Amino acid sequence: MTARPANAHQVRLLRLLRDGGPSSRAQMGDLIGLSRSKLAVEVDRLLETGLVVSDGLAASRGGRRSHNVRLAPSLRFLGVDIGATSVDVAVTSAELEVLGHLNHPMDVREGPVAVFERILEMAAKLQAAGLAEGFDGAGIGVPGPVRYPEGVPVAPPIMPGWDGFPVREALSQELGCPVMVDNDVNLMAMGEQHAGVARSAADFLCVKIGTGIGCGIVVGGEVYRGATGSAGDIGHIQVVDGGRPCACGNTGCLEAHFSGAALVLDAKEAATSGRSPALAARLEAAGRLSAADVAVAASAGDATALELIREGGNRVGQVIAGLVSFFNPGLVVIGGGVTGLGHTLLASIRSQVYRQSLPLATGNLPIVLGELGPTAGVIGAARLISDHVFSPA
Repeated sequence: MTARPANAHQVRLLRLLRDGGPSSRAQMGDLIGLSRSKLAVEVDRLLETGLVVSDGLAASRGGRRSHNVRLAPSLRFLGVDIGATSVDVAVTSAELEVLGHLNHPMDVREGPVAVFERILEMAAKLQAAGLAEGFDGAGIGVPGPVRYPEGVPVAPPIMPGWDGFPVREALSQELGCPVMVDNDVNLMAMGEQHAGVARSAADFLCVKIGTGIGCGIVVGGEVYRGATGSAGDIGHIQVVDGGRPCACGNTGCLEAHFSGAALVLDAKEAATSGRSPALAARLEAAGRLSAADVAVAASAGDATALELIREGGNRVGQVIAGLVSFFNPGLVVIGGGVTGLGHTLLASIRSQVYRQSLPLATGNLPIVLGELGPTAGVIGAARLISDHVFSPA
């Protein structure tokens, strides 16, 4: 088992090295406010555990040169992002640098056993490539509500067969390392916070628009999960009275009217009814449609495709406007597969939010696309498990 820090000082030192890279003792002392003697004691104890190693002499600050320390280069984390239609698996270093990343199509409705078999195959492939001998921990994201920290999905609407399944326990036994499980959009938020567009944001919202819709809420630099772990489930806020049936059992939910699956339904209707010649042509050529087809049709100037994107963006913006008025974030990040629709979608969301929310909340509010794409979730998953490993046992 990987060693664990013994106290809060060691936790701060480990996370400082994770987020900032190798550092001298003098620099770390300045940042966390420990006396030179106390810092020396804690660093020496961490060196004994093997969690950190010496890394040569630091640049001179006058007088005797300090030694650099860094996280052990042998540490490896596994990040897993389970989506509705695909699985991403990555190996990272202790500093959460992605060393190898695999993606594979996978229908989450096939159930946990089939999905876990695929994850273990992908992890083994990354190990066989020489990226890791073993894993010091694994973070797992799933597209549904999770009872945290037990790591158990609870009545996930788009994950039949997963309700109550012990994801954390099952994968920990298979991988032989600690495992932490969270909702996928929380991990996207953590990924963007660590290495993406939200690096300097302490209070922000991260909205994922994919097969479903969710929102990661970060307050004071920490993910807010709510009393039971279901905070941010905005896809099931009603936006149309008496609207479409939703997988959750209600009607008129945002997710039922604008998500990857809902957009495909609308695109098929537009193609078969003759309202969109561009979508009809793509449907005839491929036998199916996707959100990417809508994006292509819109970029070619198809009026119906553009209207589908704008209407969806308005509905998402309507919900985000309410969140902005309530939470007053410093940043809104939009991510997920449907963001391939690009700036037409972003413009509609921005317009709705800026129109509906108060000027005090929106006067200096950036609403931007995420920077990391599909790696946000796996980096966030590695961040999740590193937080666990870099905490007292």
